[in-house]
Amino acid sequence: MEIKRAGSQVSGKGPAEYFTGMVRVDPLHTAPDPARIAMALVTFEPRARTAWHTHPLGQTLVVTAGCGRVQLEGGAVQDIRPGDVVWIAPGERHWHGAGPQTAMSHIAIQERLEGSAVTWAEHVTDEEYGS
Repeated sequence: MEIKRAGSQVSGKGPAEYFTGMVRVDPLHTAPDPARIAMALVTFEPRARTAWHTHPLGQTLVVTAGCGRVQLEGGAVQDIRPGDVVWIAPGERHWHGAGPQTAMSHIAIQERLEGSAVTWAEHVTDEEYGS
């Protein structure tokens, strides 16, 4: 058994290569092999968002604070709020982030396949994000 105490892991800035705007990533847990799960608390300032990306084994988002947005490629932008749980299936191209005027935090849960939990693509444009 391992207990990771609150505040024991270093917060990091979401890399500009994968995020637009101010994003903070607080790692929660990455299980050792053979387990595959990884979790982080991600906080997006207003209008901040991920780039388009996919997950080989899918992703679950648990919204914990604020109001945000999520979109599957080809679908409508959806609003998300605290208590919402979003399941993104393996290989579905998507993005997620804060609302236009509100910050948003979620716990992101995904599994690694052959060492990788995500494949990043291009940034979401302001037009794709919307107003």
